[in-house]
Amino acid sequence: MRLSLTVTAAEQLLEEAFGMQLQCNLLPHNDGRCGWYDLLPPPPAATPLRGKVEADWVVLGAGLAGLAAARRLAELLPQQRIALIDACRVGFGAAGRNSGFMIDLPHDLASHSYTGVRDTDLRQIRLNRGAIDYMRSIVQRFGIQCDWQEKGKLHGAVEPHGVHSLESFTAGLNALGEPYQELDHQAMKDITGTNFYRSGLCTPGAILVQPAALSRGLGTTLPENVQLYEESPVRNIVLGPPHTLMTDQGQLRAPKMVLANNAYATQFSQLGLKGKILPIYTYGSLTRPLTPHEQDALGGEESWGLVPSDPMGTTVRRLSNGRICIRNSFTYNPSVSTSRHRLRRVSASHRRSFEKRFPMLPNVDFDYTWGGALCISRNGGTPFGQIQPGVFSAVCQNGLGLTRGTISGKLIAEYALGVESELLSDMLQQPKPIANPPEPLLGIGIRSTLAWKEWHAGIEL
Repeated sequence: MRLSLTVTAAEQLLEEAFGMQLQCNLLPHNDGRCGWYDLLPPPPAATPLRGKVEADWVVLGAGLAGLAAARRLAELLPQQRIALIDACRVGFGAAGRNSGFMIDLPHDLASHSYTGVRDTDLRQIRLNRGAIDYMRSIVQRFGIQCDWQEKGKLHGAVEPHGVHSLESFTAGLNALGEPYQELDHQAMKDITGTNFYRSGLCTPGAILVQPAALSRGLGTTLPENVQLYEESPVRNIVLGPPHTLMTDQGQLRAPKMVLANNAYATQFSQLGLKGKILPIYTYGSLTRPLTPHEQDALGGEESWGLVPSDPMGTTVRRLSNGRICIRNSFTYNPSVSTSRHRLRRVSASHRRSFEKRFPMLPNVDFDYTWGGALCISRNGGTPFGQIQPGVFSAVCQNGLGLTRGTISGKLIAEYALGVESELLSDMLQQPKPIANPPEPLLGIGIRSTLAWKEWHAGIEL
């Protein structure tokens, strides 16, 4: 197995003899132009990993889970050195490519109405709200400018089956004792400006953010004992301890490691992750800013966020800067990347979804279209915990990256250091991922299921 040229031949022989090796063939790609990231000011110069570096802990992946894990480790171990490493810039990857919803309620994408078993849903609510509380404290303490809005989220229904899904969701909320406000057609129009939605409801606990700005703000406010290495793709890992992570220009050693690279962990068969977690892509587009005339033609409130009653439908956000974000389409991408051809097809799908909802805005083009990876398991389970000596997993957020990523990262640090809590108990009660069927059956099954679900979503898409 080929290692980085920075590793001497003698070191290579020792590592091959004594360490289990993980080759990192799946690395982030520039999957379209992400509006969330591109609209931010240029960041300061990155600090890539160069030469040989020693740390007490290394966190692989600077998404929401990695940022939370590194921060919490640093809070609990102020005298130790925490290294956080990522192939890209903070906010450029999946953490900055979602729709910016921090959802406090159950949000099972495999369900027809998001909710499920009551006890499981209650644990999920506690975990989600723990994530929101932790993130709120950081945003407020450091004054992170990420358009943080505590205004809840809308659910919108169009077709009869969408209305039925909304009724099922309402029944689930009643069973959980959770508040909501039902909205008829006129109320939905008053908020969104469009006649498209037949009915809806508002749940008050969700937070809306600019996800790339949130991620970048978290990266620039890390504790002093965290060293962030960006633009440093890890090519090879030799498990110890100490664990050795090799890049093109450097080598990082630490006795303990947190995996927070989410969908990219699907390649690690030696850690029992390959064949249990799945990379699923979803896609977003962002319009140019609406003119004052177009904003008058649309009407409604100047900013809101809406998720579809059918999980396979279209998510929409209207932003206070005058842009509208459309997100839909799911694809199974085991390469954890997408193509220009796919992005063109998705952009056309987003255009159709936009025109159905906003016929009063006929000449509003998209400035940006991008893809981003979710990491899910077939049973909603997560490989949270210690998966090898000195290796801790905080991957697989099952479609709730902002909240589940945050709480997974925070709690994996506490778990590794023996800090007990009710939230950690809730996390440890999550099921483990079940094994997937082998390829090509897996790919055939997932793609056919996604195609059927999108067809069934109908106008909701």
